[in-house]
Amino acid sequence: MSQSNSSTNQDSVSKRSASAKARRATAKATAPASQAADKAAEKSGDVASTAVDAAERVQAGRQAVIAASGQAVSLAKTGWTLIAHRKILAAGVGAGLSALGATSYLAGRRAGRRTHGPITRLTGGRI
Repeated sequence: MSQSNSSTNQDSVSKRSASAKARRATAKATAPASQAADKAAEKSGDVASTAVDAAERVQAGRQAVIAASGQAVSLAKTGWTLIAHRKILAAGVGAGLSALGATSYLAGRRAGRRTHGPITRLTGGRI
């Protein structure tokens, strides 16, 4: 009985060493391919990150163009509104200037008057 056990152990040890040798041989055989795959994965990752960076730059450029065009449209719309309502605008400016002129004229007349006493004011300047 002990002989059969010892041969069974030897068989399993030889099987283990054979499988270990096979694994080592497979690892040696596939090592260059695995390294090449790792390098390819790294390069594809670099290419992907470069593509993402380029896409971000393009997106930032698009947003800048959109913002600039929006400002140009706003300026053009304001200019067009001023042109369309130029008569109303001119009337408002004219009225404002007229009011300013009348106010300054009245203030100047009031400041240019001589002061009179109470009796002179009462009689209208006759005495």
